[in-house]
Amino acid sequence: MRQTVEMDIAVNLVEHYLRMNGYLTLSEYEIQEQTRKGKWETVTDVDMVAIRFPGEFVLTEVHEQGTSRELVIEDKGLMLEPDTVDVIVGEVKQGEAVFNAGLSSHGVLHTVLQRFRWLYTENLDTVISALQETGVHRGRSCQGGDIRTRLVAFGRSEETNINTISLTHIINASTAYLDNFDDIFRGAQFKEPAPAFLHLLNKTGFRVEKTGKG
Repeated sequence: MRQTVEMDIAVNLVEHYLRMNGYLTLSEYEIQEQTRKGKWETVTDVDMVAIRFPGEFVLTEVHEQGTSRELVIEDKGLMLEPDTVDVIVGEVKQGEAVFNAGLSSHGVLHTVLQRFRWLYTENLDTVISALQETGVHRGRSCQGGDIRTRLVAFGRSEETNINTISLTHIINASTAYLDNFDDIFRGAQFKEPAPAFLHLLNKTGFRVEKTGKG
């Protein structure tokens, strides 16, 4: 019998938010390491790995009467930079937005970033050292533009900055998309639980309001 492992609802919400803003995502990425006895074990999983290439993310287009763009999505909370690839290695919490100690270990970061090695002109050790020291690395991409790599904690937070994105901000941004572009999204089919629930609230006329801290 096939066993189904359910994704954490907060991870599902964050993944939907990033995809809505043009990121390619990999969620709950397991990291394997070999023990001294030669046995391979899962040492941790990275909640979210995401990459976004420069330029506007056009969700839908029309090509009639001289109009080429119908809906462009870009959230200012992501602090995107012009002509810059954005790489996120993220921790997702339903509670306070904090990092697990294992996320910033050299082995974990190297395993994740080697998937994008071809993007970097610098050695990955240089990128990893910057992430461990400041949480952000900026460098030149092999494609000629810039590349920004950052650790991001998603969860309860009073602020949203380059290393922290609050779930409150994500919910507000996601529901605003649905509300402002209701004519486009009303007929959309969201299969994942977090966006499907937000979509249902919007279709039935409910509004989400924050009443407490976080």
